[in-house]
Amino acid sequence: VVPDTKASMSDPSAPVVGILGTGDFSRSLARRLVASGYIVLVGSRTPKRFVSLFPEEAEVTHNASQADIVFIAVCPEHHSTLSDLKQALAGKTLVDVSNGLRISQYGPSNAELLADRFPESWVVKGFNTISAWSLQMGPRDGSKQVGDNSKAKISVMELCRRMGFIPVDMGLLSSSLEIENLPLYLFPSWRVPVLGTLALFIFFYLYNFIQDILQPYVTAGKNFFYKMPIETVNVTLPSVALVLLSLVYLPGLCAAFLQLWLGTKYKRFPDWLDQWLTMRKQLGLCSFLCSVLHAIYSLCLPMRKSARYELLNLISWDDEKVWRMELYLSVGIMALGLLSLLAITSLPSVANTVNWREFSFVQSTLGYCALAMATIHTLLFGWNRAFIPAQYRFFLPPTFLLVLILPFLVLLGRLALLVPCVAQRLRQIRRGWEKSHHIRFTLLQDGSQNSLENVSHV
Repeated sequence: VVPDTKASMSDPSAPVVGILGTGDFSRSLARRLVASGYIVLVGSRTPKRFVSLFPEEAEVTHNASQADIVFIAVCPEHHSTLSDLKQALAGKTLVDVSNGLRISQYGPSNAELLADRFPESWVVKGFNTISAWSLQMGPRDGSKQVGDNSKAKISVMELCRRMGFIPVDMGLLSSSLEIENLPLYLFPSWRVPVLGTLALFIFFYLYNFIQDILQPYVTAGKNFFYKMPIETVNVTLPSVALVLLSLVYLPGLCAAFLQLWLGTKYKRFPDWLDQWLTMRKQLGLCSFLCSVLHAIYSLCLPMRKSARYELLNLISWDDEKVWRMELYLSVGIMALGLLSLLAITSLPSVANTVNWREFSFVQSTLGYCALAMATIHTLLFGWNRAFIPAQYRFFLPPTFLLVLILPFLVLLGRLALLVPCVAQRLRQIRRGWEKSHHIRFTLLQDGSQNSLENVSHV
Protein backbone atom coordinates (compact mmCIF):
# COMPACT_ATOMS: atom_id res chain seq x y z
CA VAL A 1 0.00 0.00 0.00
CA VAL A 2 1.43 3.39 -1.04
CA PRO A 3 0.57 6.21 1.37
CA ASP A 4 -1.22 9.31 0.15
CA THR A 5 1.77 11.64 0.01
CA LYS A 6 -0.31 14.78 -0.59
CA ALA A 7 -2.29 14.04 2.53
CA SER A 8 0.88 13.49 4.51
CA MET A 9 2.29 16.81 3.34
CA SER A 10 -0.75 18.64 4.61
CA ASP A 11 -0.74 16.70 7.86
CA PRO A 12 1.40 18.62 10.38
CA SER A 13 1.83 15.46 12.47
CA ALA A 14 3.60 13.61 9.64
CA PRO A 15 7.25 12.80 10.46
CA VAL A 16 9.86 15.15 9.00
CA VAL A 17 13.09 13.74 7.56
CA GLY A 18 15.98 15.80 6.22
CA ILE A 19 18.46 14.92 3.49
CA LEU A 20 21.73 16.76 2.94
CA GLY A 21 22.91 16.18 -0.63
CA THR A 22 21.35 16.12 -4.10
CA GLY A 23 22.96 13.10 -5.79
CA ASP A 24 21.36 9.94 -7.20
CA PHE A 25 21.03 8.31 -3.79
CA SER A 26 19.43 11.44 -2.31
CA ARG A 27 16.83 11.58 -5.08
CA SER A 28 15.95 7.89 -4.72
CA LEU A 29 15.83 8.22 -0.93
CA ALA A 30 13.54 11.26 -1.17
CA ARG A 31 11.12 9.39 -3.45
CA ARG A 32 11.00 6.42 -1.10
CA LEU A 33 10.51 8.59 1.99
CA VAL A 34 7.71 10.57 0.35
CA ALA A 35 6.00 7.35 -0.72
CA SER A 36 6.29 6.12 2.89
CA GLY A 37 4.40 9.14 4.23
CA TYR A 38 7.26 11.35 5.41
CA ILE A 39 7.68 15.08 4.96
CA VAL A 40 11.05 15.41 3.22
CA LEU A 41 13.35 18.42 3.40
CA VAL A 42 16.33 18.35 1.04
CA GLY A 43 19.23 20.64 1.90
CA SER A 44 21.21 22.14 -0.97
CA ARG A 45 23.43 25.17 -1.51
CA THR A 46 21.62 25.82 -4.81
CA PRO A 47 18.00 24.69 -4.35
CA LYS A 48 16.67 26.18 -7.61
CA ARG A 49 19.14 24.15 -9.63
CA PHE A 50 18.00 20.76 -8.24
CA VAL A 51 14.35 21.28 -7.35
CA SER A 52 13.14 19.74 -10.64
CA LEU A 53 15.03 16.48 -9.91
CA PHE A 54 13.10 15.72 -6.73
CA PRO A 55 9.44 14.74 -6.18
CA GLU A 56 7.02 17.65 -5.98
CA GLU A 57 6.13 16.68 -2.41
CA ALA A 58 9.77 17.09 -1.28
CA GLU A 59 10.92 20.60 -0.36
CA VAL A 60 14.37 21.53 -1.64
CA THR A 61 15.70 24.28 0.61
CA HIS A 62 18.84 25.84 2.02
CA ASN A 63 18.09 24.49 5.49
CA ALA A 64 17.09 20.87 6.15
CA SER A 65 18.09 20.85 9.82
CA GLN A 66 14.51 21.24 11.05
CA ALA A 67 14.09 17.45 10.92
CA ASP A 68 14.99 15.23 13.87
CA ILE A 69 16.54 12.63 11.52
CA VAL A 70 18.90 13.95 8.85
CA PHE A 71 20.51 11.75 6.20
CA ILE A 72 24.06 12.81 5.34
CA ALA A 73 24.12 11.86 1.65
CA VAL A 74 27.34 13.72 0.88
CA CYS A 75 30.64 12.14 -0.18
CA PRO A 76 32.96 11.72 2.85
CA GLU A 77 35.58 14.04 1.34
CA HIS A 78 32.96 16.82 1.36
CA HIS A 79 31.88 16.38 4.99
CA SER A 80 34.02 19.40 5.89
CA THR A 81 31.59 21.63 3.96
CA LEU A 82 28.93 20.83 6.57
CA SER A 83 30.88 22.35 9.47
CA ASP A 84 28.71 25.49 9.42
CA LEU A 85 25.71 23.32 10.34
CA LYS A 86 27.26 22.04 13.57
CA GLN A 87 25.02 24.13 15.81
CA ALA A 88 21.89 23.59 13.70
CA LEU A 89 22.38 19.80 13.78
CA ALA A 90 23.11 19.61 17.51
CA GLY A 91 20.90 17.00 19.17
CA LYS A 92 19.80 15.56 15.82
CA THR A 93 20.17 11.98 14.61
CA LEU A 94 22.54 11.94 11.63
CA VAL A 95 22.41 8.90 9.33
CA ASP A 96 25.68 8.41 7.47
CA VAL A 97 25.04 6.53 4.19
CA SER A 98 28.55 6.87 2.75
CA ASN A 99 30.94 4.13 1.63
CA GLY A 100 34.67 4.14 1.05
CA LEU A 101 36.39 3.88 -2.32
CA ARG A 102 38.31 0.77 -1.28
CA ILE A 103 38.27 -1.83 1.47
CA SER A 104 39.90 -0.46 4.62
CA GLN A 105 41.35 -2.71 7.30
CA TYR A 106 42.07 0.09 9.72
CA GLY A 107 39.94 2.90 11.11
CA PRO A 108 38.60 5.35 11.63
CA SER A 109 35.48 4.85 9.53
CA ASN A 110 33.59 7.61 7.74
CA ALA A 111 30.89 7.43 10.39
CA GLU A 112 33.41 7.81 13.23
CA LEU A 113 34.97 10.82 11.51
CA LEU A 114 31.50 12.32 11.08
CA ALA A 115 30.78 11.74 14.78
CA ASP A 116 34.01 13.57 15.66
CA ARG A 117 32.98 16.46 13.41
CA PHE A 118 29.51 16.67 15.02
CA PRO A 119 30.10 15.80 18.70
CA GLU A 120 26.70 17.11 19.80
CA SER A 121 24.78 14.96 17.30
CA TRP A 122 24.02 11.25 17.35
CA VAL A 123 25.52 9.49 14.33
CA VAL A 124 23.99 6.24 13.06
CA LYS A 125 25.59 4.28 10.24
CA GLY A 126 22.93 2.87 7.95
CA PHE A 127 21.45 2.51 4.46
CA ASN A 128 24.94 2.27 2.92
CA THR A 129 24.29 -1.36 1.89
CA ILE A 130 21.18 -0.35 -0.08
CA SER A 131 21.57 0.89 -3.64
CA ALA A 132 19.69 3.80 -5.19
CA TRP A 133 18.03 1.31 -7.54
CA SER A 134 16.73 -0.75 -4.60
CA LEU A 135 15.28 2.37 -3.00
CA GLN A 136 13.26 3.03 -6.13
CA MET A 137 12.28 -0.52 -7.07
CA GLY A 138 11.55 -2.01 -3.65
CA PRO A 139 13.20 -3.67 -0.66
CA ARG A 140 15.85 -5.96 -2.11
CA ASP A 141 18.55 -5.54 0.54
CA GLY A 142 18.49 -5.42 4.31
CA SER A 143 19.57 -2.17 5.93
CA LYS A 144 22.26 -2.55 8.59
CA GLN A 145 22.63 0.04 11.33
CA VAL A 146 25.22 0.76 14.02
CA GLY A 147 25.33 3.58 16.55
CA ASP A 148 26.18 4.45 20.12
CA ASN A 149 22.79 5.93 21.07
CA SER A 150 20.01 3.35 21.39
CA LYS A 151 17.22 5.92 20.98
CA ALA A 152 18.74 7.21 17.73
CA LYS A 153 19.15 3.65 16.42
CA ILE A 154 15.57 2.76 17.28
CA SER A 155 14.25 5.81 15.42
CA VAL A 156 16.29 4.95 12.31
CA MET A 157 15.21 1.31 12.48
CA GLU A 158 11.56 2.36 12.72
CA LEU A 159 12.05 4.58 9.68
CA CYS A 160 13.65 1.66 7.88
CA ARG A 161 10.68 -0.62 8.61
CA ARG A 162 8.23 2.01 7.46
CA MET A 163 10.10 2.21 4.16
CA GLY A 164 9.66 -1.55 3.68
CA PHE A 165 13.15 -2.73 4.62
CA ILE A 166 14.26 -5.08 7.39
CA PRO A 167 16.74 -3.35 9.74
CA VAL A 168 19.62 -5.24 11.33
CA ASP A 169 21.29 -3.83 14.45
CA MET A 170 25.03 -4.41 14.01
CA GLY A 171 26.18 -2.91 17.30
CA LEU A 172 28.11 0.21 18.23
CA LEU A 173 29.54 2.86 15.93
CA SER A 174 32.99 1.33 16.37
CA SER A 175 31.86 -1.54 14.10
CA SER A 176 30.87 0.84 11.29
CA LEU A 177 34.09 0.18 9.36
CA GLU A 178 32.99 -3.37 8.60
CA ILE A 179 29.59 -2.14 7.39
CA GLU A 180 31.29 0.41 5.12
CA ASN A 181 33.39 -2.39 3.65
CA LEU A 182 30.40 -4.67 2.94
CA PRO A 183 29.34 -3.06 -0.38
CA LEU A 184 32.95 -3.18 -1.61
CA TYR A 185 33.38 -6.94 -1.34
CA LEU A 186 33.12 -8.85 -4.62
CA PHE A 187 31.62 -12.28 -3.85
CA PRO A 188 33.90 -12.93 -0.84
CA SER A 189 32.29 -16.31 -0.07
CA TRP A 190 32.77 -17.44 -3.69
CA ARG A 191 36.46 -16.63 -4.09
CA VAL A 192 37.90 -19.93 -2.82
CA PRO A 193 35.24 -22.20 -4.44
CA VAL A 194 35.60 -20.49 -7.83
CA LEU A 195 39.40 -20.56 -7.71
CA GLY A 196 39.28 -24.20 -6.61
CA THR A 197 36.95 -25.03 -9.49
CA LEU A 198 39.28 -23.32 -11.98
CA ALA A 199 42.31 -25.11 -10.52
CA LEU A 200 40.60 -28.50 -10.77
CA PHE A 201 39.48 -27.77 -14.33
CA ILE A 202 43.00 -26.80 -15.42
CA PHE A 203 44.49 -29.88 -13.74
CA PHE A 204 42.06 -32.39 -15.27
CA TYR A 205 42.11 -30.67 -18.67
CA LEU A 206 45.90 -30.91 -18.85
CA TYR A 207 45.76 -34.50 -17.59
CA ASN A 208 43.25 -35.46 -20.29
CA PHE A 209 45.24 -33.54 -22.90
CA ILE A 210 48.40 -35.48 -22.05
CA GLN A 211 46.63 -38.85 -22.15
CA ASP A 212 44.23 -38.46 -25.06
CA ILE A 213 46.03 -36.04 -27.38
CA LEU A 214 49.69 -35.66 -26.58
CA GLN A 215 50.53 -39.34 -26.00
CA PRO A 216 49.08 -40.60 -29.35
CA TYR A 217 50.83 -37.75 -31.16
CA VAL A 218 54.22 -38.45 -29.55
CA THR A 219 54.14 -42.25 -29.78
CA ALA A 220 52.21 -42.87 -33.03
CA GLY A 221 52.06 -39.50 -34.79
CA LYS A 222 48.23 -39.39 -34.60
CA ASN A 223 46.71 -35.95 -34.71
CA PHE A 224 43.80 -35.67 -32.25
CA PHE A 225 44.17 -31.94 -31.51
CA TYR A 226 40.70 -31.32 -32.93
CA LYS A 227 39.33 -32.86 -29.70
CA MET A 228 40.59 -29.98 -27.53
CA PRO A 229 37.63 -27.54 -27.79
CA ILE A 230 34.77 -30.02 -27.25
CA GLU A 231 35.67 -33.59 -26.36
CA THR A 232 38.51 -32.86 -23.92
CA VAL A 233 36.43 -30.17 -22.20
CA ASN A 234 33.48 -32.56 -22.01
CA VAL A 235 35.61 -35.25 -20.33
CA THR A 236 37.05 -32.69 -17.92
CA LEU A 237 33.77 -31.15 -16.70
CA PRO A 238 32.30 -34.31 -15.05
CA SER A 239 35.64 -34.95 -13.35
CA VAL A 240 35.54 -31.50 -11.77
CA ALA A 241 31.85 -31.85 -10.89
CA LEU A 242 32.31 -35.16 -9.07
CA VAL A 243 35.34 -33.98 -7.10
CA LEU A 244 33.53 -30.78 -6.09
CA LEU A 245 30.44 -32.73 -5.01
CA SER A 246 32.70 -34.94 -2.88
CA LEU A 247 34.23 -31.82 -1.33
CA VAL A 248 30.72 -30.71 -0.34
CA TYR A 249 30.20 -33.72 1.93
CA LEU A 250 33.77 -34.39 3.05
CA PRO A 251 33.91 -31.55 5.66
CA GLY A 252 30.70 -32.83 7.31
CA LEU A 253 32.32 -36.27 7.68
CA CYS A 254 35.49 -34.69 9.07
CA ALA A 255 33.40 -32.77 11.62
CA ALA A 256 31.50 -35.92 12.63
CA PHE A 257 34.63 -38.02 13.10
CA LEU A 258 36.29 -35.15 15.01
CA GLN A 259 33.32 -35.01 17.40
CA LEU A 260 33.54 -38.79 17.88
CA TRP A 261 37.28 -38.51 18.56
CA LEU A 262 36.91 -35.64 21.04
CA GLY A 263 33.75 -37.07 22.58
CA THR A 264 32.00 -33.68 22.70
CA LYS A 265 30.32 -31.10 20.50
CA TYR A 266 31.42 -28.19 22.69
CA LYS A 267 34.92 -27.78 21.23
CA ARG A 268 35.45 -25.53 18.25
CA PHE A 269 36.44 -27.01 14.94
CA PRO A 270 39.77 -25.91 13.46
CA ASP A 271 39.55 -22.69 11.44
CA TRP A 272 40.19 -24.47 8.14
CA LEU A 273 37.28 -26.85 8.82
CA ASP A 274 34.99 -23.98 9.86
CA GLN A 275 35.72 -22.15 6.63
CA TRP A 276 35.31 -25.33 4.58
CA LEU A 277 31.90 -25.98 6.14
CA THR A 278 30.71 -22.48 5.21
CA MET A 279 31.74 -23.03 1.57
CA ARG A 280 29.66 -26.15 0.96
CA LYS A 281 26.80 -24.33 -0.76
CA GLN A 282 29.14 -22.56 -3.19
CA LEU A 283 31.05 -25.78 -3.92
CA GLY A 284 27.77 -27.57 -4.60
CA LEU A 285 26.57 -24.89 -7.02
CA CYS A 286 29.92 -24.98 -8.84
CA SER A 287 29.53 -28.76 -9.12
CA PHE A 288 26.01 -28.27 -10.51
CA LEU A 289 27.30 -25.77 -13.06
CA CYS A 290 29.95 -28.21 -14.30
CA SER A 291 27.33 -30.97 -14.51
CA VAL A 292 24.96 -28.85 -16.57
CA LEU A 293 27.78 -27.80 -18.91
CA HIS A 294 28.75 -31.47 -19.26
CA ALA A 295 25.19 -32.33 -20.27
CA ILE A 296 25.11 -29.52 -22.84
CA TYR A 297 28.51 -30.50 -24.28
CA SER A 298 27.36 -34.13 -24.48
CA LEU A 299 24.29 -33.11 -26.47
CA CYS A 300 26.56 -31.23 -28.87
CA LEU A 301 28.90 -34.17 -29.50
CA PRO A 302 26.87 -35.72 -32.37
CA MET A 303 26.82 -32.33 -34.16
CA ARG A 304 30.56 -32.44 -34.85
CA LYS A 305 31.81 -33.54 -38.25
CA SER A 306 34.34 -35.83 -36.59
CA ALA A 307 31.50 -37.63 -34.78
CA ARG A 308 29.59 -38.09 -38.06
CA TYR A 309 32.72 -39.50 -39.68
CA GLU A 310 33.15 -42.01 -36.84
CA LEU A 311 29.46 -42.95 -37.14
CA LEU A 312 29.83 -43.67 -40.87
CA ASN A 313 32.81 -45.92 -40.16
CA LEU A 314 30.99 -47.90 -37.47
CA ILE A 315 30.76 -51.38 -38.92
CA SER A 316 29.66 -53.76 -36.18
CA TRP A 317 27.15 -53.87 -33.36
CA ASP A 318 28.73 -54.38 -29.93
CA ASP A 319 26.24 -55.47 -27.24
CA GLU A 320 28.61 -54.65 -24.40
CA LYS A 321 29.25 -51.10 -25.57
CA VAL A 322 25.56 -50.51 -26.26
CA TRP A 323 24.52 -51.65 -22.78
CA ARG A 324 27.31 -49.67 -21.16
CA MET A 325 26.22 -46.49 -22.93
CA GLU A 326 22.54 -47.02 -22.08
CA LEU A 327 23.28 -47.54 -18.39
CA TYR A 328 25.87 -44.76 -18.35
CA LEU A 329 23.42 -42.19 -19.76
CA SER A 330 20.49 -43.33 -17.60
CA VAL A 331 22.42 -43.06 -14.34
CA GLY A 332 23.95 -39.76 -15.42
CA ILE A 333 20.50 -38.26 -16.06
CA MET A 334 19.32 -39.39 -12.60
CA ALA A 335 22.43 -37.87 -10.98
CA LEU A 336 21.84 -34.56 -12.78
CA GLY A 337 18.19 -34.60 -11.71
CA LEU A 338 19.14 -35.02 -8.05
CA LEU A 339 21.78 -32.30 -8.35
CA SER A 340 19.14 -29.99 -9.83
CA LEU A 341 16.92 -30.64 -6.81
CA LEU A 342 19.82 -29.83 -4.45
CA ALA A 343 20.58 -26.60 -6.32
CA ILE A 344 16.94 -25.46 -6.31
CA THR A 345 16.53 -26.22 -2.59
CA SER A 346 19.63 -24.16 -1.77
CA LEU A 347 17.91 -21.01 -3.09
CA PRO A 348 16.75 -18.84 -0.15
CA SER A 349 13.27 -18.41 -1.67
CA VAL A 350 12.84 -22.21 -1.70
CA ALA A 351 14.72 -23.00 1.52
CA ASN A 352 12.44 -20.62 3.45
CA THR A 353 9.37 -22.67 2.47
CA VAL A 354 10.60 -25.97 3.98
CA ASN A 355 11.31 -26.89 7.58
CA TRP A 356 14.72 -27.93 8.84
CA ARG A 357 14.02 -31.67 8.63
CA GLU A 358 12.90 -31.40 5.01
CA PHE A 359 15.90 -29.24 4.10
CA SER A 360 18.29 -31.65 5.84
CA PHE A 361 16.71 -34.63 4.06
CA VAL A 362 17.17 -33.03 0.65
CA GLN A 363 20.67 -31.69 1.22
CA SER A 364 22.02 -34.71 3.11
CA THR A 365 20.12 -37.89 2.17
CA LEU A 366 19.36 -36.96 -1.43
CA GLY A 367 22.78 -35.33 -1.69
CA TYR A 368 24.53 -38.59 -0.87
CA CYS A 369 22.21 -40.33 -3.35
CA ALA A 370 23.35 -37.83 -5.99
CA LEU A 371 26.98 -38.50 -5.09
CA ALA A 372 26.41 -42.27 -5.33
CA MET A 373 24.67 -41.91 -8.70
CA ALA A 374 27.46 -39.71 -10.05
CA THR A 375 30.02 -42.25 -8.82
CA ILE A 376 28.18 -45.11 -10.56
CA HIS A 377 27.96 -42.92 -13.67
CA THR A 378 31.76 -42.61 -13.64
CA LEU A 379 32.23 -46.33 -13.00
CA LEU A 380 30.04 -47.19 -15.99
CA PHE A 381 32.02 -44.74 -18.08
CA GLY A 382 35.27 -46.45 -17.12
CA TRP A 383 33.78 -49.99 -17.32
CA ASN A 384 36.76 -52.39 -17.69
CA ARG A 385 39.32 -49.87 -18.89
CA ALA A 386 41.04 -49.88 -15.51
CA PHE A 387 42.30 -53.38 -16.34
CA ILE A 388 43.57 -52.61 -19.86
CA PRO A 389 47.32 -51.79 -19.85
CA ALA A 390 46.99 -49.64 -22.98
CA GLN A 391 44.85 -47.15 -21.02
CA TYR A 392 47.85 -46.29 -18.79
CA ARG A 393 49.40 -43.83 -21.20
CA PHE A 394 52.75 -42.39 -20.12
CA PHE A 395 52.29 -44.76 -17.13
CA LEU A 396 49.48 -42.54 -15.85
CA PRO A 397 46.18 -44.08 -14.69
CA PRO A 398 43.00 -43.20 -16.60
CA THR A 399 41.31 -39.99 -15.45
CA PHE A 400 38.24 -41.71 -14.06
CA LEU A 401 40.39 -43.69 -11.60
CA LEU A 402 41.77 -40.47 -10.12
CA VAL A 403 38.31 -38.94 -9.94
CA LEU A 404 36.82 -41.94 -8.10
CA ILE A 405 39.26 -41.80 -5.15
CA LEU A 406 37.56 -38.95 -3.27
CA PRO A 407 33.93 -40.05 -3.84
CA PHE A 408 34.77 -43.57 -2.65
CA LEU A 409 36.37 -42.18 0.52
CA VAL A 410 33.33 -40.00 1.20
CA LEU A 411 30.81 -42.79 0.60
CA LEU A 412 32.81 -45.22 2.75
CA GLY A 413 33.00 -42.61 5.50
CA ARG A 414 29.24 -42.12 5.33
CA LEU A 415 28.67 -45.88 5.55
CA ALA A 416 30.94 -45.99 8.61
CA LEU A 417 28.78 -43.36 10.32
CA LEU A 418 25.68 -45.46 9.61
CA VAL A 419 27.01 -48.37 11.69
CA PRO A 420 24.53 -48.56 14.61
CA CYS A 421 27.02 -48.19 17.46
CA VAL A 422 28.77 -45.26 15.74
CA ALA A 423 25.50 -43.57 14.77
CA GLN A 424 24.14 -43.88 18.32
CA ARG A 425 27.28 -42.39 19.88
CA LEU A 426 27.22 -39.51 17.40
CA ARG A 427 23.55 -38.81 18.21
CA GLN A 428 24.40 -38.77 21.92
CA ILE A 429 27.25 -36.32 21.37
CA ARG A 430 25.08 -34.01 19.30
CA ARG A 431 22.44 -34.05 22.05
CA GLY A 432 24.90 -32.95 24.73
CA TRP A 433 26.74 -36.08 25.90
CA GLU A 434 30.43 -35.56 26.73
CA LYS A 435 33.08 -38.19 27.20
CA SER A 436 34.96 -36.16 29.81
CA HIS A 437 31.93 -35.67 32.09
CA HIS A 438 30.67 -38.17 34.66
CA ILE A 439 27.27 -38.48 33.02
CA ARG A 440 25.77 -41.45 31.29
CA PHE A 441 23.48 -40.34 28.44
CA THR A 442 20.90 -42.83 27.18
CA LEU A 443 18.66 -42.35 24.15
CA LEU A 444 15.27 -43.90 24.85
CA GLN A 445 12.90 -45.17 22.20
CA ASP A 446 9.25 -44.29 21.48
CA GLY A 447 9.78 -40.54 21.76
CA SER A 448 10.61 -40.73 25.48
CA GLN A 449 12.72 -38.13 27.21
CA ASN A 450 16.47 -38.62 27.50
CA SER A 451 17.70 -40.08 30.79
CA LEU A 452 20.76 -38.84 32.60
CA GLU A 453 22.35 -40.92 35.31
CA ASN A 454 25.10 -39.70 37.58
CA VAL A 455 27.86 -42.26 37.75
CA SER A 456 31.35 -42.29 39.16
CA HIS A 457 33.04 -42.73 35.78
CA VAL A 458 32.24 -43.05 32.05
